[in-house]
Amino acid sequence: MELILLFFIFTLAGFLGFELIAKVPSQLHTPLMSGSNAISGITIVGAIIAAGADDGSWVTTVLGTAAVTLAMINVVGGYFVTDRMLGMFKKKTTAPAKKEGSS
Repeated sequence: MELILLFFIFTLAGFLGFELIAKVPSQLHTPLMSGSNAISGITIVGAIIAAGADDGSWVTTVLGTAAVTLAMINVVGGYFVTDRMLGMFKKKTTAPAKKEGSS
């Protein structure tokens, strides 16, 4: 019964997440991604707890380690993409021109 409830919550969260993301205007994409990257950091904490669970099963350790690796790739890649997108909005500075005759 508990597994059915967890699957129902997972499915509901998936549909809700899809509907929310589909309606986000492009101007809000960068702040939304930045916020979701911060939330993905919580996934790393949960994955570390799962990897360190001592229940005598090697499957738990392998899946937890894979979860830590994938969550770190997601967070680091997300921050790189967000930084690159924010860089597109920065004004480009030009170097001042040298005056003739000055050293």
